Amino acid sequence: MHPLTPLLRGGIFLLVLLGIVVSNLRDRIIYVFLPGIVPGIDPEDVEDFETGDVIDFVLVNDLIVVALVVVLLVLLVLVAMFYTMWRFHTFRITDDDVEVRSGVLFRTQRRAPLDRVQGVNLTRPMIARLFGLAKLEVVGAGADANVKLEYLPTTSAETVRADILRLASGRRLAAAEQRSATAERAGSRVAALGQTVSRGITGLIEGDEAPVDEPESVVDIPLGRLMLSHVFSPATIGLIVAAAAIGIGVSRGAFWLLFAFVPALIGYGAYWVRSIVRSLRYSIAPTPDGVRITFGLLTTVTENVPPGRVHAIEISQSILWRPAGWWTVRINRLSGRNASDAVSADQFTTVLPVGTSADVERVLRLLLPHLPEDEWPLIVREGMLGPTVDDTFTNTPRRARLMKPFSYRRNGFRLTEGLLILRRGVVWRKLAVLPLARMQSVGIDQGPLDRLFDVAGLRAHVVAGPVTTILAAVDRAQAVALFGDAAQGAVRAASDDHTHRWAQETER
Repeated sequence: MHPLTPLLRGGIFLLVLLGIVVSNLRDRIIYVFLPGIVPGIDPEDVEDFETGDVIDFVLVNDLIVVALVVVLLVLLVLVAMFYTMWRFHTFRITDDDVEVRSGVLFRTQRRAPLDRVQGVNLTRPMIARLFGLAKLEVVGAGADANVKLEYLPTTSAETVRADILRLASGRRLAAAEQRSATAERAGSRVAALGQTVSRGITGLIEGDEAPVDEPESVVDIPLGRLMLSHVFSPATIGLIVAAAAIGIGVSRGAFWLLFAFVPALIGYGAYWVRSIVRSLRYSIAPTPDGVRITFGLLTTVTENVPPGRVHAIEISQSILWRPAGWWTVRINRLSGRNASDAVSADQFTTVLPVGTSADVERVLRLLLPHLPEDEWPLIVREGMLGPTVDDTFTNTPRRARLMKPFSYRRNGFRLTEGLLILRRGVVWRKLAVLPLARMQSVGIDQGPLDRLFDVAGLRAHVVAGPVTTILAAVDRAQAVALFGDAAQGAVRAASDDHTHRWAQETER
């Protein structure tokens, strides 16, 4: 790990401590160094500032030398603690897993088996970017299964990520080149650190980070489209309606409504800005080890989704986006996080914040690289924009149109050799694409109203995520047939799937 790792990991505590000290010494600092900015006080009339605090005690009792020695000892203890923490924080990559060990008094050891790796995320927080550092997160399969490597130089983090993905793919690392162990001089290290900080500031301002070799993105999201997609969203419309209602209430004397609305407005504004900033500099591109997705302005996140790690895909379009023809794409995948970290996990499920139908097709071709060419019209033309005249989906029967009065022509499913496709929604169009190799099972349920119209509900069981895999009002006989066909197809697809070792699959 990089020597600055303990400082960056514990930097918040140090900043809080420094803030407390500065806050307590604020008046003294202003009077001593900037007396001219204090309103109503002439600098020549400022007398000795005495408050009876610790500094006054040190000055009155002539303990300046002792105080300096104590401060120096505290700094030495902190440096020794950080150095010890850094020396005991190690990791190694073997042919079978990634292992991280940390802790001095209480040792912690975490392992991520390579055959269970669901992805490798590289995050560059704003402060760490100033020093050219990044942290890696190896995404495992299971709750709280992720392994974090923080912090590494950005170039080293890219190399480590490539090595992990290469080993997880089934390939073995080439023999490591011998590196010279020539010690650097202290002056050159200081100069290198200064250059690194300079490059980090330039990267924050201009978005130019040359050390990271990013592949070319297949989708470009203009800033105007990104802004308008947030403006024309149900949350924004709801906020406008609420603001209008509160304005009417205030005009009639209900001023207490402002106290309830202002905090909500501040919270939504923060969410709105954070969502836009997080989607800036978005890119998605193919790599030999899966799909690389990058997003973020101040804190940049780059995630690699290896082949076969996507369990479900959902393409959706609200009625507010329909005139512009915009869509969004989200996926279900194993995140390796616990339930309390759901907010952090959600940012890794949106693979296309907003895009046209052509953008959606380009993204889907990255996520489903083995889909036959003749099946793409099922997804793009019939699935997203359907129903069509020659529609091949099995839709809700006409006898049950009272259950789906607006969407019974669109509500349906289609089973192919490797996919189960669920189509639903008119006001909010949604299309769920489920690879059979990743589907666990299919369930059928039938309530009293379903029995009245001789229909049933379908539920495809996949890993938890934002994708909804439920389809209601399906013909009962068709649902029973799908139950058996999907089970057989899932077993066949799983036996033919070797994407957990995708390099070996390529060599076949």
